Parts: sequence; C-alpha cells; structure tokens
Amino acid sequence: MKTIDELLADGVDGKRVFVRADLNVPLADGTITDDGRIRAVLPTVKALADAGAKVIVASHLGRPKGAPDPAFSLAPAASRLGELLGSAVSFATDTVGESARDAVAGLIGGQVAVIENLRFNAGETSKDDAERGAFAEQLAELADVYVGDGFGAVHRKHASVYDLPARLPHYAGHLIATEVGVLKKLTEDVQRPYVVALGGAKVSDKLAVIDELLGKADRLLIGGGMAYTFLKAKGYEVGISLLQEDQVPAVTEYLERAEKLGVELVLPVDVVVARQFPDLKAKAPTQHTVVDADKIPEDQEGLDIGPKTRELYAAKLADAATVFWNGPMGVFEHPDYAEGTKAVAQALVDGHGFSVVGGGDSAAAVRTLGFDENAFGHISTGGGASLEYLEGKTLPGLAALED
Repeated sequence: MKTIDELLADGVDGKRVFVRADLNVPLADGTITDDGRIRAVLPTVKALADAGAKVIVASHLGRPKGAPDPAFSLAPAASRLGELLGSAVSFATDTVGESARDAVAGLIGGQVAVIENLRFNAGETSKDDAERGAFAEQLAELADVYVGDGFGAVHRKHASVYDLPARLPHYAGHLIATEVGVLKKLTEDVQRPYVVALGGAKVSDKLAVIDELLGKADRLLIGGGMAYTFLKAKGYEVGISLLQEDQVPAVTEYLERAEKLGVELVLPVDVVVARQFPDLKAKAPTQHTVVDADKIPEDQEGLDIGPKTRELYAAKLADAATVFWNGPMGVFEHPDYAEGTKAVAQALVDGHGFSVVGGGDSAAAVRTLGFDENAFGHISTGGGASLEYLEGKTLPGLAALED
C-alpha cells in the first residue's frame, strides 16, 4: 500500500487530488456536535494543500436514500473544515454535476473544495457493479490522483471507496496509515495482558469479534445493552432491559468456550436500573437505583453498570499492556447513566498500557465526557471498520488501496 508520503515526495503541485474522507459527523438541528472526524482528516488535507495540490474532499453523511436530502448535506462539515484549515473552502451543491465540475475547475494550487454528500447519488452504495462503476467513472473525471483517508468507510464496498481507486493512481492518507498501523498492534504483535472492553446496544453487532477475540484476548469485559443478553444466558432475570433473546444460545456457547480456553469473560456484578428510558434531550434527574446483576426487577431496565462493576472493571484494566475498547458501558448521553463509561475511560487514562478507543459511540463518549484525547493511545474514527478488521475480514477500501 503506497502512502501519501510517497505521493508528496513525487510532487502534487497543480494536481487535482481526490480525498475520500469520512466527514460523517453527528448533527443536531444542522449544528455539528462532534467534529472529531473532520479534525482526523486535517493532516492529509493540509499536507496536500501546502504542497500545492488542488484538493477535492468527498464523503458521505448519514443514510440518505440515493437522492438529495437537505438534512444530510455536507455544507456544515465543509464550513467547519474551512474554519479548522484557516482558509476558505468552496462547496459544490452536487456530486458530479455542474456545481462539482465548476468548483474543481475554479481551484488553484493549495485550495480545497468539498463536494456534496456522495450518497445523494444512488451509484455510491449500489450493489450493482455496473451502476457503482459508472458513478466512479464520473468521480474520476474530477481528479488526477486518489487518496483514501476515510477509515470509517473502508468496510463498505462503495463506489468512492472501492471502485474509484481502481481508476486513478491511489494512495493511503495519513489517517488510514495510522489506523492500520494501530490495528496491527492489536492483531499481529500484541503486548499482554490484552484486555478488550465491549459495550453498546446489541450483542449481535459484536458476535463475530467476540468469536475471534476469544482466541486472542486475555480478558473480555462486557457492558452496555449487550450485557443483558449475557446475564440472561447465565439464567438471570433482566426485567425490561435490552435483550436479544435469539442470541442467548450463541452467548451461552461463548461463555462455555471462554471457560475452556482460560479467557476471563467478565460480566457486570451490579447495574443501575430505572422503570423507563431517560429523556436524553432534557437530561433531567431520574429515579434510579442500583441492584445486583442477578436481582434486576422484572419491571425495570438496566441502563449502566453499577459502582461495584466499575471498580471491578478498573481493576481488570489496571495491569493491561494492550486495551481495545468499543462501545459505552451505559446510556452515557444522560448524566445519571454515564458513570460506567466514565470509569472505563478513566481506567484507560490511568493505565500504563497501549489503549485504543474503537470509534463510534466510544469516541464520542470520550469527547462528550470531557477527556483529553491525547491521554489515550489512539482514538479510532471507524467503529465498524475497526471491528471488522479485528474479525479478520478483508475490508474493501483497504484492499482497493493495495497495488
């Protein structure tokens, strides 16, 4: 895989460089609530612009259905990119139409343009190779060189991720090179003890990675909504907590296999429960209690790990040489149920090992809860991509960058 360093060494002055970024930022009423993904691509965009390239930045945002939708416009992301760069960024109101062509034609060396949400064109996400290829051909006409730097999308076989690199000289940007280097530390030369903390809502999203990690990790700590399927598999009452009943047999098998392999699979010993899910916008105080994990009332819902579990998980993380954390321990968006996620984050900060925060909600939680990002070994921009890499899958966007 050739990197941007090789491209810059060859020279890009005056060249049109297409940067496939991941600007899929969370928005609230049109306002960006977390600009982490925009800041992550800055080193690549700035390096190219400083070297005299005409930089075309492209990305998806959300899940529009193959047609323009103002709710998913990249205009706020383009504006924020300009603020972070400290220079004007032009914005095209389409992907491959007149506005995009004019925006690119108007660039001079060192300038940056952002084109509209790639998913406004059905060809971007089409499962039909010909339709995807046709869109990639149109995108290729805008540029001379391709730089892949949208790590959060490399597990998608989409036109701008998979098909476009085949049509242009292609290189990995700084972010993708960094992300792959970090993930190799979790798969090829792991320093032990290796501890994995998994949370989030659905156990089904994590089954494949649990299956893979049972043979590699020394400890697995389970939290978040997915924990209640594990507790159910232990025979516990979980009340109205999030539960994937159909996954109980698979989880039971994992519990048995972990014991046979000598892998510590650690579950909550107490949980914070309430009778109803909190209002995340109001964030008003709620009625909640702490109960043992095997004593959840049948009319209540588990929303966070309890204080004993926080202490337990912190202790299990304390001696780790390598940590991978993906998924919050509870409903961290509400202050009453954020303490479990805070405790795991703080344990990583206090530890002496190499810590990787695996993108998605975990990365958002770190920033939302006020932690210094530099206190962690690495904060990934791609939760799904990170998990699939750890599962051992071939990621289309990475394969496309290989020569």
